[in-house]
Amino acid sequence: MSRPRTSRRFALAVPAAFGALALTALPASATSSPAQIATSRANGVSYLKSLQAADGSYAGAGLSNEWAFTAFAATGTAVVDVYPGGDTAKNARTVYRNLLSTAGWPQASPVVTDYERGTLNAYAAGIDPARVSASRNLIAHVYSHWQTAEPGYFGPSGNFNGTVFAALSLRGAKTQGGANRIPQALTDSLVTRIRANQHVDGGWTYQKGEGNPTVLNSASDVDMTGAAMAALCVSGVPNTDTDVVQAKNFLKSTLVSSSGAFNSLYGVNTSSNGWGVAGLNACGFNPQTGDFLTASGKTPVDFLIANQYNPAGGFKYKPSDTTSSAYASIDALRAVAGGGFTSAPPVPVTPGAPQWAAQSTFTAGTATKLALSVDDGAGNLKVCSVAFTPTGTTTTLGDVLAAATGAATPSGCVTGVTPSSGTGAVTSVNGKANSGSDTWKVSVDGSAFAGALREKVINVGDTIALRWGA
Repeated sequence: MSRPRTSRRFALAVPAAFGALALTALPASATSSPAQIATSRANGVSYLKSLQAADGSYAGAGLSNEWAFTAFAATGTAVVDVYPGGDTAKNARTVYRNLLSTAGWPQASPVVTDYERGTLNAYAAGIDPARVSASRNLIAHVYSHWQTAEPGYFGPSGNFNGTVFAALSLRGAKTQGGANRIPQALTDSLVTRIRANQHVDGGWTYQKGEGNPTVLNSASDVDMTGAAMAALCVSGVPNTDTDVVQAKNFLKSTLVSSSGAFNSLYGVNTSSNGWGVAGLNACGFNPQTGDFLTASGKTPVDFLIANQYNPAGGFKYKPSDTTSSAYASIDALRAVAGGGFTSAPPVPVTPGAPQWAAQSTFTAGTATKLALSVDDGAGNLKVCSVAFTPTGTTTTLGDVLAAATGAATPSGCVTGVTPSSGTGAVTSVNGKANSGSDTWKVSVDGSAFAGALREKVINVGDTIALRWGA
């Protein structure tokens, strides 16, 4: 789910076995009943299972089928329960975790959306994205793309979808206990940038609009509107918020009465429709009633199901197509199942398989990263990834801050800490000292802020937030 997207929907070959099923009759047009949705989900899951390679993989170099994990999770199917030929050792979760752990993943010159994609799919698969392995922390990788000169943006601001998917991944991929792992100050900075890029018509595109009236007055697209409104809602913005309501109204304005489809900048297609419905789902809007039931009695869900081959289960990209598209099928099934852009992993049915797979400790001598934010209480938020090599199974806050002074990406996250050694309270960070009740406090993985002590134990994958204040 990265932009530019001019050819993303055509990057995957359709399995030959499903080409023969392309002539299977499509369902009659009608507002979709719960039974029809249940059938669509079941057949869609079967289709996505057919995409698994013999080695258990879904993902590889470039655009791949790993997005199926978000669709599986939305349907209540645990990714660890998906394996070829009865071989549980080749389950999709284990194979994907192994891929994410390799030094060569994702590519030679990675971009922020690579890590956001990995975070959303790992989470849906039941892999803690901050604890993929002793060396791989996807949350820290996302943090490394923070734009110091334009706080709140992740990746080059001109490619705005990097910031949208930062919100979707950092807020959507919660801790194993269900907590928001990033601090409110970071969430607020993301929300501010997303709002600033909303077009006059209520939607968004993948391009940066902030400060550019020409872009802000141009037509929005359905896809990024669905993603951006979902990003707002997963960040805690209520669906009664003016910007969210405007986004909903933009989607409504694109409805095709006769089919229930959204008419996107890419033409009528199931992928755009799926993203639009996912945005509605994430914000708690019913895509089958009210504003999304056309005068002809059609809804966006009707359109999706009308373009699914049954019982084969795959979805066409465009109504005129004669074969299923793997990528469009993923987008469509996730939406029909009621999902947003990721979902918590379901409890597996495979005996002995845990809901989560995660690295439990640091490995001494293995280089790794941690996600760190520093909020000085005056609106100067710094976000970075800290690289270091642990000497034991845990480390301390003092050691992480020391590493951050020289091995943070972006640099400048921490320029100085007092005291610089020993134990006890952190009394100054970046030249800002404790003052009365306003002191430096720390939160880990969304826990309540408490006094920052140098000796505080930090575990593998912890997301660390420092904040100055009462």
